[in-house]
Order: sequence, then structure tokens, then C-alpha cells
Amino acid sequence: MLAEHIAELKRDLDGLLAHEATLNALADAVLHCFGSGGKLLTCGNGGSAAEAAHLAEEFTGRFYRERQSLPGLCLSIDGTALTCIANDYGFDDVFARQVQSLGQPGDVLIAFTTSGNSENVVRALRAGRDRGLVTAVFSGKTGGRAKGLADWEIIVRSDNPSSMRVQECHQFLLHVLCERVERAILGL
Repeated sequence: MLAEHIAELKRDLDGLLAHEATLNALADAVLHCFGSGGKLLTCGNGGSAAEAAHLAEEFTGRFYRERQSLPGLCLSIDGTALTCIANDYGFDDVFARQVQSLGQPGDVLIAFTTSGNSENVVRALRAGRDRGLVTAVFSGKTGGRAKGLADWEIIVRSDNPSSMRVQECHQFLLHVLCERVERAILGL
């Protein structure tokens, strides 16, 4: 069973090579954002929320090497904000309302959704675009309803029917993104 999982994951990871130019462009956008005094906003649901939080904390903490803290903020982790917005406006607006209040032109919003169909992520991407944020989405399968809504999109086309391979590939990609940004900041 383990060998099958490794073989399947390897196929999916090999497919990520098609996204190298997109990932590099996104890293450049994040670098420009940080260099201009902007911030990175992230969001997602469930396992994708964990990915979003992980990405934000890699910048506020550190990824690989010692460097200054960088402004990363995950919109999926503040229980008070989430329940307040969900109660007053509905769960579909929990991220969009935060983007509208916290996002500034030139900031970067990176959203994670394995299906691409999470309405709250779709609305966050639209709100980001409307506010002048640079937007990116990491999704899976066909990209779902989020396809075409972001400046950059990375769609993991896994044959696995569950979300696990998509999330594993997202995790790998966010680490590559962090390393590229960190190396550029440190001049490596």
C-alpha cells in the first residue's frame, strides 16, 4: 500500500513542473509586496486552512534561515472574526469581509481550495480583485469555480478521488514558494 501511495504522489509531484513559471511569478509578486511594505493574506477551509496558516506563519516566523519577520496573515484562524462574520453575513463571506477590511492595493492574497468550489474562497478572490490585491489560488482537479478568478492559479490535477494528494502537492509548493522568497530576500 505504501508503495502505491508513493508512486501516485510521485506522478502528481512530477505534474507540478508545468507550474514552475507561475510559481516563480507568484514569488516575484510576494517579494514586490513585501518590498513595498505590503502584506500577504491567506485563506482556506479545513486542510486548506491549515495550509493557509502554515504559509502565513512561514513568513512571520522564518522558513529556512534567520531573517526579518514578514507580514503574513491567515484569515482562517481568528475564531472570533469568523463566527462574527458568519453569524452576521453568512459563512460564504467570512474571508471576503476580512479582505475588504484588511487588504490594501498591492497586498497579495493566496487562497487554497482543493475543489476550487468553496464559495467563501471564490468570494475572497473576487473581493481581493476588487480591492486591487494581487491574487493567487492553489486548487485541484479542474480548478472549479475559482478557475480564472486569480492573477495566478496552480491547479493540481491528481487522479486521486480524495483531497489528500492535492493538499500534499500544495504543501510542497508552498515550501518551494517560501524558499524562493527567502533566498531572494537574503540574496542567496
